[in-house]
Amino acid sequence: EAQENVEGELFDFAYPIPPEHGGGEIVVSTTRPETMLGDTAVAVHPEDARYTHLHGKYVRHPFVDRTIPIITDAELVDPAFGTGVVKVTPAHDPNDFATSQRHHLEIINIFNKDGSLNEHGGPFTGMDRFKARKAVKAALEEKGLARASRKHLMTLPRSQRSGSIVEPMISTQWFVKMKPLATPALEAVREGKTQIIPSDWAKTYFHWLNHIEDWCISRQLWWGHQIPAYHCQACEHVHVSRTVVTTCTQCHSTSVIQDPDVLDTWFSSGLWPFSTLGWPEQTVDLKRFYPTSDLETAYDILFFWVARMMMLGLYFMGEVPFRRVLLAGMITDERGEKMSKVKGNVIDPIHVIKGISGSLLIEEATQGGASPSGISYLKRTYPDGFLPYGADALRFTLLSYSPQTRKIPVSIKRIEGYRNFCNKLWNAARYTLTNLQGQDVSVSEEAPSCQALANRWVLSRLSQVIAEARQGLDHYRLDESSQ
Repeated sequence: EAQENVEGELFDFAYPIPPEHGGGEIVVSTTRPETMLGDTAVAVHPEDARYTHLHGKYVRHPFVDRTIPIITDAELVDPAFGTGVVKVTPAHDPNDFATSQRHHLEIINIFNKDGSLNEHGGPFTGMDRFKARKAVKAALEEKGLARASRKHLMTLPRSQRSGSIVEPMISTQWFVKMKPLATPALEAVREGKTQIIPSDWAKTYFHWLNHIEDWCISRQLWWGHQIPAYHCQACEHVHVSRTVVTTCTQCHSTSVIQDPDVLDTWFSSGLWPFSTLGWPEQTVDLKRFYPTSDLETAYDILFFWVARMMMLGLYFMGEVPFRRVLLAGMITDERGEKMSKVKGNVIDPIHVIKGISGSLLIEEATQGGASPSGISYLKRTYPDGFLPYGADALRFTLLSYSPQTRKIPVSIKRIEGYRNFCNKLWNAARYTLTNLQGQDVSVSEEAPSCQALANRWVLSRLSQVIAEARQGLDHYRLDESSQ
């Protein structure tokens, strides 16, 4: 998860320019000084007059035996930020990696998987990354190359589970080429084969697919669908196969192992509209239920799930998987925060329907590994636990929120209010049924004929409510129908 507006440090240091390239120095700015050990270029903006004389020159690395080219790159460098010079570390920054592909730069990984510096760390090899940061800064000071330090607001990527800062690293992964898949998915919505409601989200869908990048589908997890790739240990040939490979087709070795990586969850989820119906077999269910009419889901997985079902459905089935995509807001806790097992603010719908004691609720959250703040939130918000509110009250509460709402902060008080409303309907129905005993209540095709003004007024109001409710359902304004 991205932690925004974290106060960090922007540190300036100088790279010396050797005499054969004119001498002097060039100053770079960085928030991660230790990554300079993996620098393979220094970039300036091609139109920045301050550095025109350095185009094509080199700097010397102060700690490892390496000279580094000074390159020009208008995409990477903002002349107004910092010193207008950017250090390029392709193995540990996505933007720097893209720059390395444009300029054919060397890619040097300086980290082990435990966060310590590997053999490319020079005199800092073996140090933890944060200790190395202090050591590199101190060494630059000692060499007279440190120039400035100032506070800087930044965004830190953190692991949701451990809270530790995630370190970008270069690695070998499996990718799917997305442009050929994205084009038909774009056309399907443009041509109206699939309608996205609310329609504003169609613009977001178009923007994402028009700027789509290749999809990294491999994950290093203990569970999931294992990637069907097999590596020969003898000749390193890679086999991708629908069936298990035991013998290498190149060298005929039997020393073959399957790739340990598993598929991204959204890859298998993207196959859901047809894989659940017996595909690749042409089953009766597949013919009957593909494509379906409506998909209802939250807006935050429009890219992760909906777009991928569209792309994979069109690719494998030749037809869109659904006619309408009905997007709703994301259900959150009362404070508007996304529900998370780690935070401990998950509201279980079964608890709302059937009820649960406060102490048991807190005990379950504690056993589930909820954070202390999550436990205190539960104690504060639901001191007596959940009363049984019933499924109808919960359903009606969720219907009452507009599909335009980005967040749906579920309030127990609101559910309680709709429980009371459902009780009124129930009591009214019971009262009516009691007074209808012995009456002929068979359904008639004809509208009731009545002369009394009061009765005609009641029927006109009923007709108006039916029309308004129907219109709300047809236009996916369930909130208007419920009102």
